[in-house]
Amino acid sequence: MPSQSPAYVLGVGMTAFMKPRGKVDYTELGFEAGIKALLDAHVNYDDIDQGVACYCYGDSTCGQRVFYQFGMTSIPIYNVNNNCSTGSTGINLARTMVQGGMANAVLVVGFEKMERGSLQAKWTDRESPTGTTGRMMAETRGVTNAPGAAQMFGNAGREYMEKYGARAEDFAEIARVNHEHSRRNPYSQFRDVYTLEQVLGAPMVHAPLTKLQCCPTSDGGAAAVIVSEGFLEKRPELRGQAVLIAGQCMATDAPSLFDRSAINLMGFEMTVRAAREAMAQAGVRPGDVRVCEVHDCFSANEMLVLDALGLAERGKAHEMVRKGDITYGGRVVVNPSGGLISKGHPLGATGIAQLSELTWQLRGWANNRLVEGCAVALQHNLGLGGAVVVTVYKRADGATNSRVEDNIIHQKSGVGYNPAVVAKGFTKAQADSVRSKKHRSDWALQDVAEKVEARL
Repeated sequence: MPSQSPAYVLGVGMTAFMKPRGKVDYTELGFEAGIKALLDAHVNYDDIDQGVACYCYGDSTCGQRVFYQFGMTSIPIYNVNNNCSTGSTGINLARTMVQGGMANAVLVVGFEKMERGSLQAKWTDRESPTGTTGRMMAETRGVTNAPGAAQMFGNAGREYMEKYGARAEDFAEIARVNHEHSRRNPYSQFRDVYTLEQVLGAPMVHAPLTKLQCCPTSDGGAAAVIVSEGFLEKRPELRGQAVLIAGQCMATDAPSLFDRSAINLMGFEMTVRAAREAMAQAGVRPGDVRVCEVHDCFSANEMLVLDALGLAERGKAHEMVRKGDITYGGRVVVNPSGGLISKGHPLGATGIAQLSELTWQLRGWANNRLVEGCAVALQHNLGLGGAVVVTVYKRADGATNSRVEDNIIHQKSGVGYNPAVVAKGFTKAQADSVRSKKHRSDWALQDVAEKVEARL
């Protein structure tokens, strides 16, 4: 459906992603990310008229617990859970509000405090929402002792090998590239670089996937401020940093999900549909994309997604990988952030972290890993169960990006440094400047601000 009015990303912020150790609570993760986004947008929480909280693991109304730390302004606050696509679902909801004239400024905050190890079901006394998917996998490919998600995506990788001639080395190369990209991202959970041989030689999880081809569980937060054209017009000095949501589609599964194909079982068709719709809205083609963030929960899924997004000809994504066309010097840079494989995957924050990276890319602020000359950025965020959000971004001023030096960014940035290349915090005075002036509660904040300051 064509957009009724433009929606823009005015501010972004995120925490460093970290191993789940139970040391940092979701209240801190959400507070840090939200304050950074408000500072980046140069707005006060009193300017926000809708809130969206994104998380998968937590009790109902965790969103209110996080948002009340910014202020208690009585605005609607929505709590969103859509598996791994939760963060982008929140962005989609915010865009819908802005497009429909229901809001001029929406704060979206994603956060996740996870447990160690692979994902586990929390409600074992009822039918799992992915139970039919699991039963189809069992009937068609069998079941092993490997984590369920690794089996599903690994099986899709096996089918890709059987149908199109990809090799185990191709999947490993995807992981190698993501790990290499992550060394320049200060927010990445892992920043180690590996050779192809090391990726292939890592412990096998579910062939062709070795451990270094699987994303970790993570704690982390990310946030964004989404605004209307009218809101931006009143602040013309900020148009240069704003990013237009030029096209976006959220889609769910089609009957092909259960056609016995391991590839289709991973939501391939909904990604194809969402990509076509988002690009049509934005008036772009796959060939226009030079930078993208995709949902590489496993290297096999990145391979599938290159096909589904149209970045590769159907069945030839592995050839794109072999040519070096997914990294710097190639046709498109995929996951300059390091992707889920290396940056980490706190479910509720992931989609918003992808958005943060692409915002910094289009602004020219990601100057240690910049993909220069970009006019278009593409994002893909998928959750089994299922939902996918594909988004096309452009600069609000219509220009292509170019490198911006740190000394210039320091003057423009709400935090006083370049947040794209340095993962630092903020001062008490800075946080105070964006918390509600009219309706704040220190009781709601408790000691969270002090904990964040001490940690950073």
